[in-house]
Amino acid sequence: MADKRDYYEVLGIAKGATDADIKKAYRKLAKKYHPDANPGNKEAEEKFKEISEAYEVLSDPQKRQTYDQFGHAAFSGGGGGGAGGFGGFSGGVDMGDIFESFFGGSGFGDIFGGGGRSRRNGPEQGSNLLYNLTITFEEAVFGCKKEITFPHEESCPDCKGTGAKPGTHPESCKRCGGSGQVRETKQTMFGMMSNVRVCPECQGSGKTIKDKCPKCSGKGRVNVNKKIIVDVPKGINDEQKIRKKGLGDAGRNGGPAGDLIIAIHVKPHKKFVRRNYDIYLDYTISMIQATLGGEVKIPTIDGEETYTVKPGTQPDTVIKLKNKGVFNLRNENIRGDQIVTLKVEIPTKLTEKQKNLLREFSGEQADKSKGFFDKVKDAFKE
Repeated sequence: MADKRDYYEVLGIAKGATDADIKKAYRKLAKKYHPDANPGNKEAEEKFKEISEAYEVLSDPQKRQTYDQFGHAAFSGGGGGGAGGFGGFSGGVDMGDIFESFFGGSGFGDIFGGGGRSRRNGPEQGSNLLYNLTITFEEAVFGCKKEITFPHEESCPDCKGTGAKPGTHPESCKRCGGSGQVRETKQTMFGMMSNVRVCPECQGSGKTIKDKCPKCSGKGRVNVNKKIIVDVPKGINDEQKIRKKGLGDAGRNGGPAGDLIIAIHVKPHKKFVRRNYDIYLDYTISMIQATLGGEVKIPTIDGEETYTVKPGTQPDTVIKLKNKGVFNLRNENIRGDQIVTLKVEIPTKLTEKQKNLLREFSGEQADKSKGFFDKVKDAFKE
């Protein structure tokens, strides 16, 4: 154990280094000393093993804590080095970053047979499309029908999606044998390894087209504008989405079409504010109405609603108008309420007559008979 160098020293970092510092240092050294970059260099191979072992320990929080406390002795049973001295590969190393330098951008999953890539010549679902639809506050509450037009890809009607000129057929790609992938074998320190990539001849489709369809230029799909009627349900809210199955782009190689996603955007209302299924409104009444009470007409999404204000109503009194809110999206028989906050308007410009009456009231000299309040009402009407 005395001959082992300190793991922090191996990576050239301080003991307080962050996880990002550790990863950065490892990637730099691993690329520098990787055996594939130094063929036949035994010293580079040993350094690569050493930095991989150091990274396996320091990149794992628990192993790092143990190492900081007990040093190399904590791994005397071989835990630090792993099997065969390449423990660095099992400790969370992002080998995709390392192998990118040597295998033309292939991830670690491509090696040993390329299990990471999907075959592009099988049935493939078409792309989903997003359409932004703006509606009014009222349309969101009561629902509506909207006609929309959107561009999407459809299977070419002339070649039926094959991409080949009518009367001809696509041929199996000779380079990849119809698999859509080509395999390259390379000698590495691990032995012979295979790198699987998309066939450059057929671009992964597994087929080549000698005579392309004139209408779609061999793509098998054409761009068209489609017009549909969208049923916007009652109670839909801002940023909610409607999905139309099968109205997206056409699939490939016999795959299903994608979907059309309609994102709803609701314009704000000048008076009303929606919260869940309730509608909120600030409604202003006069000081006289608040003091003496009386009937007022409160606007709702259905029209005006007559409401009797109680005498002595205080500012910011909250009232509820039942079933004047938004319809429930899942059950239109259920509806929210309208929540109204009564705001009391205090007059800023008064006549002398109005001021005197208020002074009289303030000085507790007011006649409490109906005649006095009638005078107050008449004065404020003037």
